Amino acid sequence: MSATSKPSLAKHLSFPERSVLAQFAWISLFAAATAAGARFEIPHYPVPYTLQTLVVLLAGAFLGARNGAFSQLLYLAVGIIGAPVFASGGFGIARLIGPTGGYLLAFPVAAAVVGFMVEQRKSLPWLLASMATGLLVIFTSGTLHLFAFYTHDLGTAVSSGFLIFSWWDLLKLTAAVMIYREIAKRWPRLG
Repeated sequence: MSATSKPSLAKHLSFPERSVLAQFAWISLFAAATAAGARFEIPHYPVPYTLQTLVVLLAGAFLGARNGAFSQLLYLAVGIIGAPVFASGGFGIARLIGPTGGYLLAFPVAAAVVGFMVEQRKSLPWLLASMATGLLVIFTSGTLHLFAFYTHDLGTAVSSGFLIFSWWDLLKLTAAVMIYREIAKRWPRLG
């Protein structure tokens, strides 16, 4: 098959597709990927280690601010109505009130922040700053939620809700940046 007759993968995978159906498909895909990220879990009390934040960062970077946020809102809505998409197969509104609630509620905001920042520039330092800012949104919300509703001690909340995850999320930040840059390099229309 010649190169001219071969359909472009980027054409079929285009994120900025104007079709509402195509946008909904990408939003749904990232919502499902966030749910899958919750299944990769290392139990830890009060908040487990998962891969969800990796997907949140990528949703914002690839889908942009609006659709990245929509993907995470869809993820939360599906979990609230009863699908077991949260960590440990959890579901329901109680998960948003529980220890992980602050993190979960920050997902749409973080995806929007990452998407907005990546839409401005795509240099490596800016991409790192964008995704680090998204993680900061998630961990600030999660830590404050733990402090306000569970630990009532800021030091304990910071220790068990932020510092304990530093190494893990540094790995996820690095992976998200590498994944985004590699896909954007191979298929420029996706980045």
